[in-house]
Amino acid sequence: MDRRLSWIVGGVAALVVVAGCGLGGKDEVQPVSAPASIEVEVTTEPPAVEPTTPSPAPKPSKSKKPKPSKTSVSPTPTEDPNNFQAPECADTDGKEVSKAKAKSALKAASAKTYWPGSAPKLKVPSRLVIATAWHESGWTSNLVNCDGGHGLMQVMPDTEAFINQRFEQSYDSTDYKQNAVLGANYLAWLTKAFGDSHFKGSYDLSAKKCKTHASPCLLNMVIAGYNMGRGAVDEAYANKEIPNPGYVDSVRSLMVSCYCDRY
Repeated sequence: MDRRLSWIVGGVAALVVVAGCGLGGKDEVQPVSAPASIEVEVTTEPPAVEPTTPSPAPKPSKSKKPKPSKTSVSPTPTEDPNNFQAPECADTDGKEVSKAKAKSALKAASAKTYWPGSAPKLKVPSRLVIATAWHESGWTSNLVNCDGGHGLMQVMPDTEAFINQRFEQSYDSTDYKQNAVLGANYLAWLTKAFGDSHFKGSYDLSAKKCKTHASPCLLNMVIAGYNMGRGAVDEAYANKEIPNPGYVDSVRSLMVSCYCDRY
């Protein structure tokens, strides 16, 4: 052992003995044995440190996101998003039937065959009848409009007289069931008229035949004719146009999605 280090260790032992006398308060002091010599290795350079490999970054958790609860249900709208509003000058006549009864009458009217002899396969899609009626009256069976239109299909007096004469019937537009038949019958007549004149006898009212809501396909022309009459549509067809594209667009949109579907 280095002499200097041995001297330091001995001095520390002596200090311990003296300190023991003062703290214990006794005259006799037990001898303290000197500690065994300790070898201390002194180095002038710090020990080498093994390089550490950085730990890899934690991977993102693969835990699945919680799925939304299936118990939540969107509230039923309380207002008509199609925004049907009767004009201020409109009136009512008699008692209004329920929307459920109106829907039943419209579906029954669309199921009829209006040309059993010359065009027995001609059918008016129920969706067309339902959408037209909703756009015209909001299925208000007793609505009398400013221009004289009446009921579910807003049948005009001249249209009622024409259909009754053409098909030898006596329909009454004030009766909601007969009103639905009058409107559907008029749509069937327009289908045959335009189909024979412009589509080589085809009566296909499929929306797939129409490029847009404004193109002069058979379905768009029938809808346009219900609003403006056959003459105006025939005239516009010469220029490959629809005379009232806004009206057609409204009915076509209702055929896809209608507030009336809640009934």
